[in-house]
Amino acid sequence: MNWQGKWITSSKDMGDLVPAFTKSFDTDKEIHRALLYISAIGVYEASINGLPVTDQVLTPGWTAYRYRIQYQTFDVSHLVSQKNTIEVTVGKGWHKSPLMGFEKSSIQQELMAKPTALIAELHISYTDGQIEIIPTNDTWTYCESAIRFSEIYDGEVYDASFDSQKAIKEPVTTYNMTRDILVPDEGEAIKEIDHIHPSHILVTPKGEYVIDFGQEITGYVELTLSAKSGDLVELSHGEVFDKEGNFYNDNYRDAKAKLTYTCSHGVQKYKPHHTFYGFRYVRIDAFPGGPQSATLENFKGIVVHSHMERTGHLSSSNPDLNQLFDNIIWGQKGNFLDVPTDCPQRNERLGWTGDAQVFVKTAAYNYNVENFFSKWLKDLALDQKDNGQVGFVIPDVLNEGGSSAWGDAATICPWEIYLAYGDPKILEDQFESMKKWISYIKDHTTTPNLWTGTFHFGDWLGLDAPSGSYKGSSREDLIATAYYAYSTSLVIKSGRILGQDTSYYEDLYKAIVSAFRAEFTEFITQTECTLAIHFNLAKDCQAVADQLADMVIKDGIQLRTGFVGTPYILHALSSYGYTDLAYSLLLRKEYPSWIYPVTKGATTIWEHWDGIMENGDFWSRDMNSFNHYAYGAVADWVYGVAGGIKPIEAKPGYEEVSISPNPDKRLDWLKTSLNTKHGLIRSEWKKQGQSWRYEIETPVKARITIAGHNQTVLPGTYTFYSPIQ
Repeated sequence: MNWQGKWITSSKDMGDLVPAFTKSFDTDKEIHRALLYISAIGVYEASINGLPVTDQVLTPGWTAYRYRIQYQTFDVSHLVSQKNTIEVTVGKGWHKSPLMGFEKSSIQQELMAKPTALIAELHISYTDGQIEIIPTNDTWTYCESAIRFSEIYDGEVYDASFDSQKAIKEPVTTYNMTRDILVPDEGEAIKEIDHIHPSHILVTPKGEYVIDFGQEITGYVELTLSAKSGDLVELSHGEVFDKEGNFYNDNYRDAKAKLTYTCSHGVQKYKPHHTFYGFRYVRIDAFPGGPQSATLENFKGIVVHSHMERTGHLSSSNPDLNQLFDNIIWGQKGNFLDVPTDCPQRNERLGWTGDAQVFVKTAAYNYNVENFFSKWLKDLALDQKDNGQVGFVIPDVLNEGGSSAWGDAATICPWEIYLAYGDPKILEDQFESMKKWISYIKDHTTTPNLWTGTFHFGDWLGLDAPSGSYKGSSREDLIATAYYAYSTSLVIKSGRILGQDTSYYEDLYKAIVSAFRAEFTEFITQTECTLAIHFNLAKDCQAVADQLADMVIKDGIQLRTGFVGTPYILHALSSYGYTDLAYSLLLRKEYPSWIYPVTKGATTIWEHWDGIMENGDFWSRDMNSFNHYAYGAVADWVYGVAGGIKPIEAKPGYEEVSISPNPDKRLDWLKTSLNTKHGLIRSEWKKQGQSWRYEIETPVKARITIAGHNQTVLPGTYTFYSPIQ
């Protein structure tokens, strides 16, 4: 687009106040169409004649801001009349909020040094063929808005008694920043998706009034109340109660997560404009007439996330398992807010690459995430260092990176998106980035064909961690080399699909596998065994699977894995004859297990298996999120092994499908389904007398395996039986 609009900003430093940029104009001819092109440094909310131009929120979204900022295009024909005023408020958003909880990086300092700014053009096409363009320039004005403060971590302060008509309008100043940085919107729009009415208001032992929404969500609270001008509402957000039953949000660290609203006179509604919160509980710190005067009708929870189409569904005869499935969905909704964040509540909310790569397969079963990941992966490639290093987080506001399993998002995520949707463009777009990551590893190891000598997160939060460490006991060099091999294999597969010469990477892969087998002749943890099996690196995978099964049994049929081992352990077991044991881990209720948090009332996935311990104490204050989706990666095993629905590499995007269900007699039934671009794939099984009854529906040619018997079928619906063993 050839922009005529200029970046504009306030001519004076407004501190925490959110500016409102305005432009008035008249039209005296019949309008055919009006299109608004708009973006901001920060996040914007735009209206014409007092009406919103879109139902999107937190626009223009979060990208690698040093390289690109998205702009949006809205048809506003229905809003433009003879006399018009455009008003746009611009908050700090991700661009200018202190996004870390870590030392400020040079990248953060560079971004935060820029002012909040707006760029826009209104293109009006008249019925007589004339086109008028109204761009942002020095004819616009700005003033204070009723938003007195708004920031990602700390929340929002809004004064509804502020009279914007009396606000002094001053001329803007243009900001000298390139417009070449602007790109059309690529991701899924962020929207208000669901509305949650609270279940009840309770009084804690401390005498505090707390609203329970019954579900942990990402979004904000909408207020509806009658009040006098100057009355105050203050709300604090939290995820859990402490063991005494009191409101608790110390785990938010120094994120204030507050909402402060000064009322106007009469009946009024308000919801935050430029921020979001992660919460289930809301403490009423102030309310007209006192917190005891608040009623359920005063509050509504609004769920905000990227607008993705739901594609996958899981259900079973086990209520606890169904709650786990529900928690996985809510964990994805809560953390897929333009980027795949680790958590939505504390002073972090960053696009951690490790979390994204372990969950991407599950994400693509649950929702259509093709656009979501394509957009994020472009930012990964842009933020990738010239030497190939991939940041710990994308967008890379930390300016740190290089860990195995985290940086491997550069190869794993494009590959999984390709398998799920079948479009090689994702591989074309990311292939250079994928190769650069392999080059980084090769150039930053102290041992050829292994990966040694650099920092790694290891098996993060592994349950076999030594005292005082967040890292599990698995050897970091083994984990790093295993991922080195796996990522190299994905470059080979991707290169072949793209018609590239992959001989260099084929030789490298053989050398890595050979070096791995020579160096790691035994495996000492569940995670080490799991990676050696799942990445097909062990000389004898069956023997290592036997060892893994023995470990799990000797550990009391318990997981000892962390972020690296957990997504693959059930796959490693079931691939080598231990599906029953995999089910035992899945269905286990006691700590540590996927269902243990369910028994503690979880409505999303926890960061720690024991975020709330059996005695009611918390695991920790500084790193204890109760909405952290990574361990929800177990759902891809339920879809792909228990239900048996898997893509076929040679026919990606479910052009053909493999369906190989694996029932377990501890469940009476299981239903799995996936809506693809070719239609609905459904795999269900249930007990019927002494038999398993399978109902399978496929819109494409399918390779079906029932109790070890293989057959190929054409599109249709099929019923099979096998004896219950």
